Amino acid sequence: MGFSAASGNDIFENLPRTYLLFVESMKPYLAAAIQLTSVPDLYKNLAQAEELIELAVRRGAELVSLPENFSFMGEEKDKLAQAEAIARESEIFLKKMAQRFQVTILGGSFPVPVENTGKFYNTTILVDSNGQELSRYYKVHLFDVNVPDGNTYQESSTVMAGTQLPPVYFSENLGNLGLSICYDVRFPELYRHLADKGADVIFVPAAFTAFTGKDHWQTLLQARAIENTCYVIAPAQTGTHYARRQTHGHAMIIDPWGTILADAGEKPGIAIAEIRPTRLEQVRRQMPSLQHRVFN
Repeated sequence: MGFSAASGNDIFENLPRTYLLFVESMKPYLAAAIQLTSVPDLYKNLAQAEELIELAVRRGAELVSLPENFSFMGEEKDKLAQAEAIARESEIFLKKMAQRFQVTILGGSFPVPVENTGKFYNTTILVDSNGQELSRYYKVHLFDVNVPDGNTYQESSTVMAGTQLPPVYFSENLGNLGLSICYDVRFPELYRHLADKGADVIFVPAAFTAFTGKDHWQTLLQARAIENTCYVIAPAQTGTHYARRQTHGHAMIIDPWGTILADAGEKPGIAIAEIRPTRLEQVRRQMPSLQHRVFN
């Protein structure tokens, strides 16, 4: 079911050339969304992540993603105090794992200190199988919310908001990969930007609260996939991490029609599913909504 730019399918004429190349030349591959219960212990978290990365690779994954705060999940003040070490060790770990297992890895998120501010960026990076950083994004939407379960979150007290729209990286083997982090999922304009840049696969690494997750997590992810006709890969945190901090779990991979291809449930583990270029083409033929937009 290949597509040629010269085949006269007008609905694709405005799509980026990188998308057309992806559909024409790419083969299906397996992607994995890892689910962790990270705690306030850097090296314990890295050991847990390594086990699940290895498991994902053994199951055939070529693209592996980790959740938000994969290397440290603790009180913000403790994260801030250890941010320099967490940032350094997280980057070393991601590059080492990518090289060791010869896969591309999305590094969920970890803190990167911002000089002379007393704060850090909530950061995700994409690393290739050579251990080279391909793309980086600093979370722009910060979670300052009084959740009805009695928990209050003030991410901006220690995190500096990013100021740049997230990038889309084109991989010859994996397609156009768009980045985002957790709370971003509530802001559809960010994902429309990624779609406009030609994203085929969008990452949403998260540490979604248990209270909001039960009502909103799946719905929001499906909406982002459907409205942008993209695959969504959403690695997640799950369980109890410290004090009263509980997360929802249900790491997922969702196809461009909104179908849930894999769900990791509520325990640490992996959601793994096939990313198929022909499925993207099929959905975008059947529902060419991005080509019907009136207001930009």
